[in-house]
Amino acid sequence: MNNVWHDDQPIYKQLVAKLKTAILNNNYPEESALPSVRAISAELQINHITVSKAYHELLDEGLIEKRRGLGMFVKTGAINALLLAEKAKFLSEDLPHFIEKMQQLNIEQQDVIDRIQQLMMSTSTKDLNND
Repeated sequence: MNNVWHDDQPIYKQLVAKLKTAILNNNYPEESALPSVRAISAELQINHITVSKAYHELLDEGLIEKRRGLGMFVKTGAINALLLAEKAKFLSEDLPHFIEKMQQLNIEQQDVIDRIQQLMMSTSTKDLNND
């Protein structure tokens, strides 16, 4: 994780987002231990209370669990829960903004569909070349 922070949101919220992304990217697979509060605090050069607050938010969301004497672990089903939440967010927040921007710029629906298809083909070709 990088230690780039923005002023528009508390650092613990940004850390929660970074940890969720790391879980989704399988950097912390389900049932694996998360780094200790001290380790993350030292790595990212942030206060340990900030890290604890981020971990508690993930606990409250049911994505991680505390194992007495062992630390924090990613719960089974956390990745699926995050995927469902991200899809819901995309459909309810990101997509309406995207459509609003299309209308603002007077971009035709078919132009967007054509571009999406080009990008998907390009991505598929890259995936095939990397395998």
